[in-house]
Amino acid sequence: MESAIPEHLRSERTRHRRVPDDYTPPYPSFVARHRTDVGRVVMAYFGVQYRGAPSPTADAALATIAARFAAVDGPSHWDRAWHVDQAGFTNVLSVAYWDDIAAFDRWFGPARAAWTGDIHAGAGIGFFIEVIRPAVEGYETLFSSPDRAEGVAVLADRMSGEVQEHAYWGGMRDRIALSQTSDLAPRGAAELVVDGPRRRVVVHDNLCLIRSGQDWSDTDAAERAMYLGDVEPVLRAGMDFLRDEGRPIGCYANRYAAVVTADGDVTEKSYGMSWWKSLAALERWAESHPTHVRIFGAAMTYLSSLGPNAKLRLYHEVSLARSDEQFFEYLGCHDGTGLLTAVL
Repeated sequence: MESAIPEHLRSERTRHRRVPDDYTPPYPSFVARHRTDVGRVVMAYFGVQYRGAPSPTADAALATIAARFAAVDGPSHWDRAWHVDQAGFTNVLSVAYWDDIAAFDRWFGPARAAWTGDIHAGAGIGFFIEVIRPAVEGYETLFSSPDRAEGVAVLADRMSGEVQEHAYWGGMRDRIALSQTSDLAPRGAAELVVDGPRRRVVVHDNLCLIRSGQDWSDTDAAERAMYLGDVEPVLRAGMDFLRDEGRPIGCYANRYAAVVTADGDVTEKSYGMSWWKSLAALERWAESHPTHVRIFGAAMTYLSSLGPNAKLRLYHEVSLARSDEQFFEYLGCHDGTGLLTAVL
């Protein structure tokens, strides 16, 4: 049994874990292992927002960002998804990951100008960029299976063996190396910066991002029907609650997105991604809010009925970012978009 925190990031704890040293989880889970020379990663969300039928401008922008991803210094991995937000706008997300900060910095300037620059001012649709670049000790991953990486884990050198810190409330925090010595609490206040038609948000330290995904592409007909009939509707209800009513409990924004191919074809994958005021706020929702209690109950009933024969794959990544590790910029977007809700 391995620790989720790799050897080179372990330190003498001043803050205790939620379980004793001899804890044994009831089922296996795995985490992504980066090379020891990777100190920081980039998670970049490029969004286009419109109401009604897709516009030629949106389609052209999506093709352009895909081409830029394939260019020199582009990301090691990217994927695309879409969702409908609380205001009824379709948002298409192109999500890219780097583990080479210098390459990202060289790539980002021209890409930003082509996405939220004046070229798209007055286009009648919205464009936004949401970027964090957390240190590796500031985020964690978890996978139900070690043989198919998603998100930032695609950049990893390998997957771990079975890890100890999971299947209990608090495991998410215990897998983050910084939690060995930090309370990971938010510090500072969010600020709005207006730059012509663009609005940028500088959020407080220890802003929390979670991307939590589901992949049912390997399931047989019976398991797929069980997941889509018994679990997914409960999950969707919880995601809709966070989208529409999450602010009072610390969720700035939530997107429950369907993963699509670069050509827009729907896959059998989805993920929820949300921005939280703090890791503690996310933990409180996960541990005790009725919407997540129902999600957890439906998932446990599903998994316990299938046991090791379950083919549904689950994963997540949770990140904490200081204010100087963030970049949020919005052009032509409604006020309820992303981190605009932290300042408006």
